Amino acid sequence: MPTLADITVAILAGGRGTRLRSVVSVRPKVLARVLGRPFLTYLLDQLAEAGAREVVLCTGYMSDRVEELLGKRYKTLRLFYSKEEDPLGTGGAIRHALEHFASDPVLIMNGDSFVDADLIVYLHWFFEMERDASLLLVKVPDTSRFGRVTTGEGGLILGFEEKGTHFGPGWINAGMYILKKKLLESIPPGKPFSLEREFFPRLAEKCLYGYQSGGEFIDIGTPESYAEAENFFSRQARKA
Repeated sequence: MPTLADITVAILAGGRGTRLRSVVSVRPKVLARVLGRPFLTYLLDQLAEAGAREVVLCTGYMSDRVEELLGKRYKTLRLFYSKEEDPLGTGGAIRHALEHFASDPVLIMNGDSFVDADLIVYLHWFFEMERDASLLLVKVPDTSRFGRVTTGEGGLILGFEEKGTHFGPGWINAGMYILKKKLLESIPPGKPFSLEREFFPRLAEKCLYGYQSGGEFIDIGTPESYAEAENFFSRQARKA
C-alpha cells in the first residue's frame, strides 16, 4: 500500500483573503501570521511529520511572496510551485498544476484551513477499497457557515447542502481531498472552475466518498475564525 512519501500533495495557496483584508492586508491569506508564523507552515509541518516528500503549492495572489519565504525546501519537503496568472478557482488551479503531479492519486489541501487528522490513516482508508475520490469530513456544532455534507452506505457522499440552509451539528467538507488523476483531467483547462460548486456535486452518488475524521478543524476565512486560530494552535501544542 502506498505511503504518504509516494503521494504528491497539492496545496491551494492562491487566495486573496478578501474577507480578511481588515486584519491581513499586506500578504496572501496563506501567509497570515498565527502565533508569529505563517499559517501555511502549520500545514507543511503536518505533512512533514506524516512522511510526505513532495508538495506543489498552487499560488496566485502575491505568489512571489510565498516562494520568497519558503523557497524550494521546507524541512524534509521538496516544494514546487504552480503559479496562475489569472484567478482560476480551486478546480482550475489544480488542473493548471496537473503536470507537476508525480503520483496517482493526489492529496489536495486547502491552504486556509487545518484539520488535526491522521493523514496516514486517511490514506490507508482510501486504498482499502477501489475509490477514485474522497473528502475528509469533520463534525462541527453548526454547519450554517460551511454547508453540510450528507453521506450514505459505506461513506458514499449523497449530496451537499448550501451554506446558511441548515443549522446545528453535522459533517462538513474539511478541505482535504484524495483524487485520481483521471478525474482531474476532466476539469476544463485554462478556465475558472470550482471543486466545491462544480466538481464534487457531479461526483455525488457516483464515486465520491467521505472519510469521517474526529480531528479538530479551523479555517481562517473570516476575521472571527482567524482570531480563533491562535487558541486552536495553542491547544494543539499542548496536546503534542
